[in-house]
This record gives sequence, C-alpha cells and structure tokens, in this order.
Amino acid sequence: MLAFLGAIICIIASVHPAGTAAPPAAAPPAAADNDSAAAALLPAADKGLGALHGPAEALASAGPRLPGGPPPPPLFSRFVCTPLSAECPVTGPAPGPAPEELLALRSAAAQLRRTALEQKERIRMDQETIRELTGKLSRCEGGLRPAPPPAAAAAAGPAAGLRAAPRPGTMGHPPAEPPAVRELEEAVRALQDRIDRIEQELPARTNGSLPTAPALARDALHTKMEQLEEQLLSKILTLQKERQAASTDRSQQQHDIEKELNSLQNRVTELEHGPPGYSPPDAFKVTIPVQNNYMYARMKKSLPELYAFTICMWLKSKALAGLGTPFSYSVPSQANEIVLLEWGTNPLELLINDKVAQLPLSLKDKAWHHVCVAWTTRDGKWSAYQDGEQRGAGENLASWHAIKPQGVIILGQEQDTLGGRFDATQAFVGELAHFGVWDHMLAPAEILGLANCTSHLQGNVIQWDDQAVEVFGGASKGGFAACEEGRKA
Repeated sequence: MLAFLGAIICIIASVHPAGTAAPPAAAPPAAADNDSAAAALLPAADKGLGALHGPAEALASAGPRLPGGPPPPPLFSRFVCTPLSAECPVTGPAPGPAPEELLALRSAAAQLRRTALEQKERIRMDQETIRELTGKLSRCEGGLRPAPPPAAAAAAGPAAGLRAAPRPGTMGHPPAEPPAVRELEEAVRALQDRIDRIEQELPARTNGSLPTAPALARDALHTKMEQLEEQLLSKILTLQKERQAASTDRSQQQHDIEKELNSLQNRVTELEHGPPGYSPPDAFKVTIPVQNNYMYARMKKSLPELYAFTICMWLKSKALAGLGTPFSYSVPSQANEIVLLEWGTNPLELLINDKVAQLPLSLKDKAWHHVCVAWTTRDGKWSAYQDGEQRGAGENLASWHAIKPQGVIILGQEQDTLGGRFDATQAFVGELAHFGVWDHMLAPAEILGLANCTSHLQGNVIQWDDQAVEVFGGASKGGFAACEEGRKA
C-alpha cells in the first residue's frame, strides 16, 4: 500500500515540476557543495524524477536552470520511486498525465472502494451471526444451568448487560482496520469454546438432574410409538398367516375337517350303540342318509390303466326320484371317465370317457340289489346285471379307449372335477356295500355266484375293505351281511 501511494506522489511531482518556484536570492556556499555531492550520487540531470533513487532527491533538477543563477536548494524525499519508462522534458511546460494512466488510477480507486464495502458487509454479517449464536447459547445455558440465587443474579446482571451490549470498535462499530477481523476471530473461538463446554457438561447434567417435563413427555411418546409398532407388526403377521391359510388347498382342508367330524360321529355312534357288530374286514356297509353335496365315501386305492373291467356292488336306494350316483371315477383330464348315474327322470346310464350307454335296470324299490357292469375296449362291448341276471348288453361304448390310471373313486357323488365339485341333485341316498373292481369281464356264472352269496370272489384291482374306505360329511359305516340283508329285503 505504501509503495502504491509513493508511486502516485512521484507521478504528481512529474506533472508539476518544482522548477516553477522562484529561486532564492542567495545561496550559502555549502549549497554548492551539497549540490555537487548529490550530483555525483544521482543520475544525469536530463532524467525524470521517476528515475531518482535514494534518501536524497533533488526535485529542483527537473526544472530548467537560469544561466549564471545560483543552484536551487537540495530537497530530500521520504519515498523511493520506481523508474518510469517515459523521460521528463528538460525544457518547456510539462505534459499532463496520459489517459490510460488516469483510467488505471480510477479503476484502482473503484476496486479499493468495492473491496472496502465488501469487507464491511462481511463483517456486518459475521456480527449478526455471532449475535444470533450468542443468544442461542445463552438460552441453552439458561435452560441447562440451574437458576442462580438472587444475589448472584444481581451481581451477574451488569456483566451480562456489558456482554450483550456491543463494544465500540468491535461489534457495534466495526473498524476498517485488521484488528476488527482479529476480534471477530477471537469471538468465534470464544463461542466455540462455550459450545464445547456445554457439550461436555450436558451428559453430566442430564444424568445428575431429574428429568424435565419435556423429557418425560418425549419418553412417553417413544414408549407409545414402540407399543404401536409392536401391535402393527403383530397384525401384519396375523394377516400373513391368514393369507397363507386361505391360499392352501380348500379341498384338502375340507377333507381333513370332514375326516375329523366323521371320526367323532363314529365314536359317538359306538358309545350310543356299542361296538359295531361285524368283525370281517368286508362285512360293512356305507350309509348316506341325506341327499347333499358333502356326504360321500372315498376309496383310498386308484385304478391302473385298464382295457376291460367288471364293477360289482350291493346297493339300496332311498331316493324318491332318481337313483343318483352310486359311484364315479375321475382322472385329471376327464371328470367322467367311469360313472354310474341316474339323474331325475332319466334312465340309469353308464358313462365311459363321457360316452353314454343306457342300462335297463330298476333299482328304486328301496330294497337291496346286486348290480354289476362289465366293459371291454374291444368294440366297446358292455353288459349290465341285476341280482345275478343280465338285463342289457351293447357295443360301441368308447371303443378302443383305455381307462386312464391315477384317478379318484368316489361313492355317492358325481365328480365335476378331480375329487370335487359335487352336485346335490346327483347325489346318492341310501346304503352301499361290497364295491369291487376286476380288470376283465366276469363270466355270467361268476356274477350269479356273487349275487346269491355262493361265491366270495374279491376284486383283483379294488377290494371291499374297511381300511380302504374313508367316509366324509356325515356318511357312516355299519355292519352288513349280504345274504341276511337280501333275505330281509
């Protein structure tokens, strides 16, 4: 800064030379000596003032000297001037400063003013920030620190007022000199120290003091939120379990429920009437007392692939109109693979692979009857027997079709899908026994022997066994002797 001001003074001196001043009337003899000594140390007289260096500077040498006149007295300058590229004229009036130099000076002065204004604005903003932080720290200290006694509060009052009031020359009246910046830094450091002390004292004060009302309210709110989160999590888990339970196979659930109900009903029957009166595994019957879509019996064993079969059974219908469905066999690709059905006013029908043959049988007298149906894939031949006598026969019933394996055999219901979708109007009402399946067409004599109880031939594919039959929905098992029941009928 001092060098810049010195350069400005040198330029002004070059514009207004000192030679215009009137020379003194007389000069002491020592002046000549001083002038000669300075001339020996200074550059040539024809150089400008900007080329002078050293503590002694003869400003008068820049102006013209009168011939025969005394030399001007020597002048000494406090500034050291840097050399200028232009030479000062030795004669004639001095030219004015160049326009470029004036423009540079104006730009430098404007830049200095802008810098000073920016510095002042920055200092003012820092002061506001410090005052805001001081107020916040004071509030924090007041909330954490216990209330002082009245005497201490009175003693601390003036000091607090002095601390709050801006001191001249620092906060309220920021000087333009660097000490203001230093004080600003000291104030920031003091605030940082206070913040560090508060952070260090806060845990100790919190542990050593009683919880305040806001702290208690906050803890209660957190506890309530945790309880609500636990309840919400419990509800979510419950909903997930219910959804998983709903997505399981409903038919399997119904199967399990009906099995349990049937076991309970059988147990109740045993307790009421004593143990069942049959000991042989095939000496039992299945009773379906009501026409609905949930009472039925199911064979645990399925059929293999068959190219011929004979199916025989004892049955006693209690239906008022229509026999219903004594049995049905369904596979995944065909619900009506084998069905014996009498629906409404229609005659009794045998369905194989959804192909139909009407059977001339009469079974609606509410008596026991022995029924057999036989079929072969060769030309689709079939025959129907009632009480050991053939009542009907035919051909072209699902010719050259093979009975598909791995299906489900249901007694008392017609299946619209594999093992389910029963229709109450097609349900069987009555009693069934001795259901058996052979993998060939039985001879008429063999069928007659089964009907009159002279033969105990068992099916080589499906046998009537207590352990092989499950009952559901209220259907039950009871003792049965085929010939005795036939005589009673």
